[in-house]
Amino acid sequence: MTPPLLSTTEPATVEQLGEAIADIAAGIHAATYQLLVLLHEFDARKGWNNGFLSCAHWLSWRTSIDMGAAREKVRVARALPNLPLLGTALRRGEISYAKVRALTRIATTATEERLLAIAHHGTASQVERLVRAWRWCDRREDDRKHLWRSVSCRVDEDGMVVLRARLTAEQGAVVQRALEAASDRLYQESRLATAPDRLEEEVTSDQRRADALTMMAEAALNADLDRGSAADRYQVVLHVETAATPVSPQAPPVLELADGPISVSAETSRRLFCDAAVVLIQENADGSVLDVGRKTRTVPAPIRRALTARDRRCLFPGCNARRCDAHHIDHWADGGPTALDNLILVCRRHHRLLHEGGFSVERTAEGDVTFRRPDGRRVELAPLLTWSGLQVVPAGVSGRSLRVSDGTPFNVGYAIDVLHPRANPSSRAASAARPP
Repeated sequence: MTPPLLSTTEPATVEQLGEAIADIAAGIHAATYQLLVLLHEFDARKGWNNGFLSCAHWLSWRTSIDMGAAREKVRVARALPNLPLLGTALRRGEISYAKVRALTRIATTATEERLLAIAHHGTASQVERLVRAWRWCDRREDDRKHLWRSVSCRVDEDGMVVLRARLTAEQGAVVQRALEAASDRLYQESRLATAPDRLEEEVTSDQRRADALTMMAEAALNADLDRGSAADRYQVVLHVETAATPVSPQAPPVLELADGPISVSAETSRRLFCDAAVVLIQENADGSVLDVGRKTRTVPAPIRRALTARDRRCLFPGCNARRCDAHHIDHWADGGPTALDNLILVCRRHHRLLHEGGFSVERTAEGDVTFRRPDGRRVELAPLLTWSGLQVVPAGVSGRSLRVSDGTPFNVGYAIDVLHPRANPSSRAASAARPP
């Protein structure tokens, strides 16, 4: 049980102050273990899936911690169930969260016991040095290959363009598969061609692969490899009939995308209308086109630039996405103006929640933006943190639980030679790490 803080009315010795600090530190370590256990359960039950992108986003929002720190806590919470020795040491207040956070990056059930001994007798900085060296050994070969990937392009003396590529295994497999598919298509097309275009005997495999590479580049460009701004991903086409026609038993498509007409819900239509290019097409009753209007912007470029400068990112609490849509608080189809006061930036996920997910947003008289869940509850921008008084530190945890360094010099190279499975293949850890 963590003792109460020393009374300020009575003089305290330096030794008493030091022990009180150690007691509280051990209690914090033990309480952190309880937090990680609860966080793992919360993550497993998807408690964050009520408007937040991930458990880390929810944790950052709900506990007011940095996003990087939130991601680390979620990572450690997911790793601890498979590392019972480290979890027990943290629960007892023997080692700090900083040591556990570092060791969970490399520890396995086979190496956990030895690494825990380092945590018991070394400092947090020594543990970090060990982890960095350990990970360097693990990824040395993969990093070497990954760093050597390259593509060079030059123009030869005769004007031909020379390409040279050095790719990792997975990258090379993708490129090879694409080249094979494009080459096969060219070959099949040449087989069906009539003379004098019959070229399959005259074209070498190397030449066909060169043609296939060009086809791949053209296909990528035709597939909109560079999609432009976020607002250019959709073009909403409004169909306006010049005469009244009988209602069709089949619902007509309300949107026309690049792949043709697509039937979508009314809320999806309103979401796409928020920030898109609009073309007005007049049609007859039989569907023939009478007139095509000029493309206009739902949100003009100057307003879009001002909106991006003002909001910078998605305004939904806990979200920091920067690739966003412009959302009308009062939809322009309902008479809402396309003005800065009526626009906010939201990412694609939260834009969908506002239109199809039942969430809503409003601007207060003070100019603040408020999001509400489908049941009407407000999504707080930064919830207040209050302690409920719940005792989370196990009995018996005190400053004496803490394991401290004995001051022995730390040789990280020697530690890696002794502990790392690849450096010590005869160890039990190496035997367990080898595949069956």
